[in-house]
Amino acid sequence: MKLLKAVKKFSRYFAIFRKKKVLFITILAIVVVFGFFLYYRSYLNPPIPGIILFEGDECAQCERVETYIKNNKVEEKVVFTRLEVFNNNANISLLEDKAQKCGLDSSHIGVPFLWDGEHCIIGYIDVIEFFRQKISKK
Repeated sequence: MKLLKAVKKFSRYFAIFRKKKVLFITILAIVVVFGFFLYYRSYLNPPIPGIILFEGDECAQCERVETYIKNNKVEEKVVFTRLEVFNNNANISLLEDKAQKCGLDSSHIGVPFLWDGEHCIIGYIDVIEFFRQKISKK
C-alpha cells in the first residue's frame, strides 16, 4: 500500500516537473528566437552609409531641393541616398533614429531632412546650402 502511494506521489511530481520542463523549453525557445532576430536585424536592414536625403512625395520644399539638385547636377558630384518617408515606415524609423542622434524631437521634424553622417540638416535652405558647399569643394 505504501509503495502504491509512493508511486502515485512520484507520478504527480513527475507530471508537474514535465509541465514545468515544457514551459521552460518553450520560454527558452522564444528567448533564443527573439535574440536571433535582434542580433541579425542589422543584416536584414543594413545601415545606409554616407549622406542620406529624406524627402516626401508632393513636398513643396523637397521639390525646391530637387530643382537645385537637377539644375546643378549635384548627383554627378556628390554621392548620397534618397529616402522617401511619406509612404515608407522603415524610412520614417530611420529618419527618427537620425533625428534622435542629433538630440531632436522626432515628432517635430519634417522634410527635407539631410543626415551627413554626423549632423542633421533640416529645411530646404540649409539642405541646398549643404549641397552648394559640397559641389564648390569639387
